[in-house]
Amino acid sequence: MGDTHYLLIQQIAGGDKQALAALYREFERPVYRFIVSRLNDPHEAADILHDVFMDIWRVAASFEGRSQVRTWIFGIAYRKVIDVHRKRGRMFVTDDIPETGDVQDAADAGYAAQQEAEHLRVCVAELSDDHRVAISLAFYEDMTCAQISEIAGVPEGTIKSRLHHAKKLLMHCLSGRIGGRAVA
Repeated sequence: MGDTHYLLIQQIAGGDKQALAALYREFERPVYRFIVSRLNDPHEAADILHDVFMDIWRVAASFEGRSQVRTWIFGIAYRKVIDVHRKRGRMFVTDDIPETGDVQDAADAGYAAQQEAEHLRVCVAELSDDHRVAISLAFYEDMTCAQISEIAGVPEGTIKSRLHHAKKLLMHCLSGRIGGRAVA
């Protein structure tokens, strides 16, 4: 798959709009999920997604292949999200996702799963942005520490440390929650 992505970038660099469309289809959903998880604003996330692919169109010729195409694309998205936070004058982001289901219609098992997912969202939201980015990319986007390191612009050891501490914080948070409420 990596060679296919690299070939698409080369074709985009040559002005091939069909290659850009193919790359977009491949990465639209995971990149959008990543952006919206950082901003919690679907409309703004869609705008940034568009900006990411416009940047890819403009700078594809400068892609040197020193990283995977996926890592490069997520790096562009990451920097655009950071820019949004800088413009807002803050770096706090939540991972809350608006509820879309009707809880009263949920079966017992579905309700329990929904409560567990909500507990996890609350716990993830309590993490620092650095921890949240590491967790999101590692577990939701299935990226390696090396890829996350490249995206975040920090050493791989720092990412490993962030993941370790984030997991400990999540386990502590989750173990302290019963019935949807934090235990004192």
